[in-house]
Amino acid sequence: MRRWFGSTKNLFGCIGGLLGLVLYVVGVVGPLWLMVVVVAVLYAAGALLGPPDKVRLVVDPEAEAVQVRSSLDALAHTVSGHAGRLPASAVDGVRRVAEMLSDLLADPARLAANPDLQHRVLLLARTDLPLSVQTYLNLPRWFAASRADAGHELVKQLDLIEHRAHQLAEEYYAAEVNQQKDQTRYLGEDA
Repeated sequence: MRRWFGSTKNLFGCIGGLLGLVLYVVGVVGPLWLMVVVVAVLYAAGALLGPPDKVRLVVDPEAEAVQVRSSLDALAHTVSGHAGRLPASAVDGVRRVAEMLSDLLADPARLAANPDLQHRVLLLARTDLPLSVQTYLNLPRWFAASRADAGHELVKQLDLIEHRAHQLAEEYYAAEVNQQKDQTRYLGEDA
């Protein structure tokens, strides 16, 4: 309801209603009851003919980063709770990847400045990592325990995800790495 008051359609309706009041004051519209009808009709016409509000599909990067970091924390907590069902290296792998992705999401404005990188980080954090763990945990315990290849696949997937997270971190921190190299080069010139 609150959005309606600030909407473009309501604004056009109010302009129509004001036009009806002006018509009454000027004397074009006769009795008071007719003015009420004219104002209501002009408001409705303005509201119906007014352009719709623009749709905003872009999410606030700050809010999105907080949500994704919270999801990563919840995933790491869930994995720790199911540590007995997972291969030992999988628990550590999920923790390491969640930590890396959380660090990349720590400065949402900087991440949002590179939309391609942001998309790949969010894809890894929202889809790839949770899907790998969820798929394994959805297997019945007896089945996963009897099939060594299920655990092996999870570990392999986590290794690939961790490798991708490292690549994203390299890209994210490239400016700092270059700055550090430049400083080393500068300091080496005097030696």
